[in-house]
Amino acid sequence: MSTQTQQQIIQEEPIAAIATPVGVGALAVIRMSGRGVPGIADKVFRKTGDPDFRAEDSKGFVAHFGNVYDREGMVDEVVALVFRSPNSFTREDMVEFTCHGGPVVVRHLLQALFDAGCRPAEPGEFTRRAFLNGRIDLLQAEAIGEMIHARSESAYRTAVNQMQGNLSRKLDALRQRLLESCALLELELDFGEEDVELQSRDDLRQQLMQLSDEVQKLVDSYRQGRLLSEGVATVIVGKPNAGKSTLLNTLLGEERAIVSHMPGTTRDYIEECFVHEKTMFRLTDTAGLRESDEEIEREGIGRSYRKIGEADLILYMLDISQPEWQQEAEVIREFHDTYGHAKLIVIANKTDLAPDSEERILKLREETGCNVAGVSAKRGEGIDVLLGLMGSMVERLDKLHEASVLVTSMRHYVSLRNAADAVENALSLLGAYAGTELIAFELRSALDYVGEITGKVVSEEILNTIFDRFCIGK
Repeated sequence: MSTQTQQQIIQEEPIAAIATPVGVGALAVIRMSGRGVPGIADKVFRKTGDPDFRAEDSKGFVAHFGNVYDREGMVDEVVALVFRSPNSFTREDMVEFTCHGGPVVVRHLLQALFDAGCRPAEPGEFTRRAFLNGRIDLLQAEAIGEMIHARSESAYRTAVNQMQGNLSRKLDALRQRLLESCALLELELDFGEEDVELQSRDDLRQQLMQLSDEVQKLVDSYRQGRLLSEGVATVIVGKPNAGKSTLLNTLLGEERAIVSHMPGTTRDYIEECFVHEKTMFRLTDTAGLRESDEEIEREGIGRSYRKIGEADLILYMLDISQPEWQQEAEVIREFHDTYGHAKLIVIANKTDLAPDSEERILKLREETGCNVAGVSAKRGEGIDVLLGLMGSMVERLDKLHEASVLVTSMRHYVSLRNAADAVENALSLLGAYAGTELIAFELRSALDYVGEITGKVVSEEILNTIFDRFCIGK
């Protein structure tokens, strides 16, 4: 973005919004940004002990104590913090008022600013202006939202890394190398019939192979990144009355699911989240797996299998106190073969009702080859052992937040996958001795796909989709 273009957009119409959660609190922050906001502040703010004070004359990063007034009189005592362009979050002039946190106080203060010349901010408009004015790139803007909504330590750390620009720098370096190769090919086309080769095809092939490997690594990192940002999709499955709903309630520490001795109580899946240490698990309690003639229950069981197919971790639960507990070993082996050992934990529930539960659990391990946790979900016994197993199966995730580069967004993943395909297409064309214009076209496509992530190439639709998810004051 050129300096001239930046100066043209750096002071848009003034906006105002509350930047702290709505409700009763000790303090609230009201922020303004845009053209002439120091003058708007002067219409409502009077600095204590300085009747001649003007926010328009204030330097940036300076706080002033005083009162805000509306047409009816004083609204509240506030601290006014002035930021001057371009040294602010939006790169526009900004003023923030810290007032008392009552909703009536906030409403009066906002109305005073609206009457003085501001309009209400749209969702994410402050961050959107920061992006449009070159303060942050699009990936960093998304990372701010992810950091605010992070529900686990790992998700928070990953968002902070992205907000600091680690992934942006990696993508910029990849894009620069693509740009250099593409530029040479485009220059060759300019020479037309002179048959000039500005980069040897062997060198180009080596460079594109390296780029392909690097882009593919980023694509492959999405699975781990998704687990950190969205949580580990964990599905509790088993026959009716195995204790699945009781386990869900025990892990959540609340009565979230209905517990009954009647089979088929759970007709649809229930999904809730909980955090163990640094990892968030998205727990899904499913309908009991069995043959049923009842239409609604059959639909619930069908949904259970769909959730199982999407799971990162499967908790297969059985009632170890029942005489037919051994019959489920075959079903567990089928789960093992279908979904893999790395995502399956067997839970032997109701150990308190089986005096020989330890022997049964040992035999179950031998027959299935799976990790088995013996628990009494109703009494809360053995839950620590289960959590330890769950944690150990995803313990690699606790180290991933330290990595500088990790893809966590589906939007980024799709763009990178498209870029990887374009680079592979260019390599295939290169191997087939295709024309320069065809290879250049694929590299231009790869450039655009990478540029979509950081905002070098962006549409209004993408911007609206991203920033509409933000809160008003961000």
